[in-house]
Amino acid sequence: MKMRILPFFLCLLTISPSFGQTVGSPRKITTPKQQFGFSIGDDYMLATYTQETEYLQKLAKESDRMKLVDIGLTAEGRHQYMAIISSPENMKNLDHYREISQKLALAKGLTDDQAKALSEEGKAIVWIDGGLHASETVGAQQLVETIYELNAKTEPETLRFLHDDIVLCTFANPDGMELVSSWYMRNPDPTKRSLDGVPRLWQKYIGHDDNRDFFASNQPETTNVNRILSRVWYPQIVYNHHQAGPAGTVIFMPPFRDPNSYFYDPLVVLGIEAVGTAMHQRLVEEGKPGSTSRSGAPYSTWFNGSLRTVSYFHNQIGLLTEIIGNPTPEPLPLLANQQLPRNDLVEPIKPQLWHYAQSIAYEQTNNRAVLDYASRERTHLLYNFYLMGKDSVANGSEDHWTVTPKRIEALEAAAEKGGARVNRGGVLSPDASNAAGPRTQGIPADLYDKVLHDPAMKDARGYVVPADQPDFPTATKFINSLMKTGVEVQQASSDFEISGKHYPAGTYVVFASQAFRPQVLDMFEPQDHPNDFPYPGGPPNRPYDTTGWTLAFQMGVKFDRYTEPFTGPFVPIKTDLAVPLPGTIAGASGAPAGYLVSHEYNDTYTLTNRLLKADQPVYWLKEPVTANGKQLPPGTLWLPYSTTTAQLLQTATKTLGINATAVTTAPSGAAIQLHPTRVALLDVYGGSMPSGWIRWLFDQFEFPFTNVYPQELDAGNLNAKYDVIIAADGIIRTPRPGARGGGGGFGRDMKPDEIPAEFRPWLGNIAPAKTYPQLQSFVSNGGTLLAIGSSTSIASFLKLPLVNAPMEMVKGELQPVPPDRFYIPGSLLKAHVDNTDPIAYGIPPNVIVDFDSSPSFTLDPQASLSGLHAVAWYDDDNILASGWAWGQKYINHTTAVATAPVGKGQVVLFGPEITFRGQPHGTFKFLFNGILYGPSTSTTLK
Repeated sequence: MKMRILPFFLCLLTISPSFGQTVGSPRKITTPKQQFGFSIGDDYMLATYTQETEYLQKLAKESDRMKLVDIGLTAEGRHQYMAIISSPENMKNLDHYREISQKLALAKGLTDDQAKALSEEGKAIVWIDGGLHASETVGAQQLVETIYELNAKTEPETLRFLHDDIVLCTFANPDGMELVSSWYMRNPDPTKRSLDGVPRLWQKYIGHDDNRDFFASNQPETTNVNRILSRVWYPQIVYNHHQAGPAGTVIFMPPFRDPNSYFYDPLVVLGIEAVGTAMHQRLVEEGKPGSTSRSGAPYSTWFNGSLRTVSYFHNQIGLLTEIIGNPTPEPLPLLANQQLPRNDLVEPIKPQLWHYAQSIAYEQTNNRAVLDYASRERTHLLYNFYLMGKDSVANGSEDHWTVTPKRIEALEAAAEKGGARVNRGGVLSPDASNAAGPRTQGIPADLYDKVLHDPAMKDARGYVVPADQPDFPTATKFINSLMKTGVEVQQASSDFEISGKHYPAGTYVVFASQAFRPQVLDMFEPQDHPNDFPYPGGPPNRPYDTTGWTLAFQMGVKFDRYTEPFTGPFVPIKTDLAVPLPGTIAGASGAPAGYLVSHEYNDTYTLTNRLLKADQPVYWLKEPVTANGKQLPPGTLWLPYSTTTAQLLQTATKTLGINATAVTTAPSGAAIQLHPTRVALLDVYGGSMPSGWIRWLFDQFEFPFTNVYPQELDAGNLNAKYDVIIAADGIIRTPRPGARGGGGGFGRDMKPDEIPAEFRPWLGNIAPAKTYPQLQSFVSNGGTLLAIGSSTSIASFLKLPLVNAPMEMVKGELQPVPPDRFYIPGSLLKAHVDNTDPIAYGIPPNVIVDFDSSPSFTLDPQASLSGLHAVAWYDDDNILASGWAWGQKYINHTTAVATAPVGKGQVVLFGPEITFRGQPHGTFKFLFNGILYGPSTSTTLK
């Protein structure tokens, strides 16, 4: 893989391709109406991304305030454009102002006085986007209007914005914008236009989850955006536009509700409140009521992974607004509880028919409020940016402690042990405290140092990712996720030791003493979400998204955490991304009998698929085998020698980083021979995000597959076409407490005559009466069904000897344990694995799994008699690895993954989200093994 040096890439980004105004040309700015034939915000009208691109290219030629740059290709191959807008004078010095922003962001080698001088000289960098969730059309359309107004307006306020600010106006999802706008505009009768029924996801693979990808940075659009945010421009404010506003209001805006992450800087939280307040204030000043905040919606600042929240971990002020609005006018309803003013809804709005232009106008007010704040607070904003980076570097360079709920529990426990009385129901509110008089009581102050500053609980100074771990190529992918978000990574140029432990050359080192330390901690350390209940014994306050996501855990990366300073032969990685260390083929020279390859590499599946495509034999050995003095576990790949196999393996070792051992004697004994597999991946009209993520995985690891829809299932005769059928979470639906779902598209079911003929075969539902018997027939006749998450509910139809857990008897009937006693939303749990089972080959005996209110199973005591058995299970007093697990004891000793024979075939039930958002590389093998094991045959090698 050819790598580009990052500074060279940055240079390219600032100059290519741009459309600049001819010097001295008169200001003639084309209006949106002149370009499109309608004004932005006109009812029943949307511009497509293609039309918007043509317009922006024209504006860039007409205006000396704007440069249009291509920030990269999308998943479907479109150019993703960003308009850089500022005064003509600033436009001549963009690189200079970008460098100032970079210096302040990284806070390296600067004194406070130098930073103050740069803050006076620099310009506020403000990111404003639109279209990320393409069905939320206001975001994309308002951005066009903002770009026009910033280029066309000449009144003093706009000129002040342009003088003080550099605005990065970016289309966040061009593919989706093109799809949704084209779908809406396809009906020639404007009054019959509708956003309902878009046939597929509005991003090639993941649809709505494009705003959940920002710490992993799997998708190209995410990578493009992250590059601008944390590697090129380093904006101080990141404004991410969304829909829809809470019922009975117009728009949700910051500030947000608790909790916030304990890793990032307090100035981030205060900055969000300051800018959010300015936005609300300007709306009220302009007579635009109906804005709500905090308790008005479930949005918090806990999650890292969305566009605006990843910015918090980079010391940026991230803003989210959620507004109502549809190109087809719709009513704003009357809700009694939204008519009484309160702190979080200072000016209610009357019910009315809401027009698209009103939403566009609100968004222009919000954009201008943000630009006004950035202009007025420019030097303060820039200097605080530096201070946060400086503090991050300092905190990573010295002893530091992060206080989390578990540390508070430890503090309270220590106080109680010493005889102090602790109110575990929470501290007194300020008003109650004042009413009681001066508060002098408390727990012993010496516990602050003894517990909260316990030397054993210090934050890490750095993390070491050894090059000799079982799957170092996957560790390199983890490192690249860090680098895509601006984290500085170093690599050892030679062997070294820390505290007596030896590490080989090529090992990665990530120091905490860097400006983006919050991002570093958040990717390596567990999230400790508070127990969030409105009152003792009440139901949980549902988090906005997942509560635990530690990427190193999900990816199965082995690392060492050091709390004391260390040094070594470390060199900063200067290429755009890290390159996998080339693998080797050890052992016999010349023409060997074949090759042994560890099953522990995820990338062996890429190699396997290439070999099967080339009609080369591939085996899994059922027993351990010794190769080159090292014992390899069951599942080791045996590749008999051929010229083709040797060439494909040689390429894989060089590009994928896989190691192999050549042997002169072929192994003997029990083995599993793999065969090309005909894979059916189930999908639905409108698109399934979990299925879309699996589609993406298949493309990464080169699995052949076919998307299959309900009508084809219902037609039967599935064994003639497929060996394996995969039902992702949400495809087979059974309601389960606390689950957010995650299945199909948005909007109502469509009728055949409402959509083009090409999409009609996608219609239908996976129904118990019609579809389940066909799936049962498929398995009974020798097929393999892999069911994930909610789709495991088909087990009851197949009468498998298990029940979902946790359950309890209520009035003689089994009922789920209610959420006030058991609640695990989007967290990482610890599971045990039987890795002698082919479904778990290559997985370590203990693994971290994604649990999102997922099913787990209690097996019937006689289950083994039918052949059903557990492959992975929960069996620890504390199974929580990261996030929030209330009542986790209820699923201890239950099964996470099970396999069962049904007729001539088998069903594999994966309770956890083993492919969740493309992040848990540590559990991909469950799915991949299930696919390849399905049509395999047992054999004996001689």
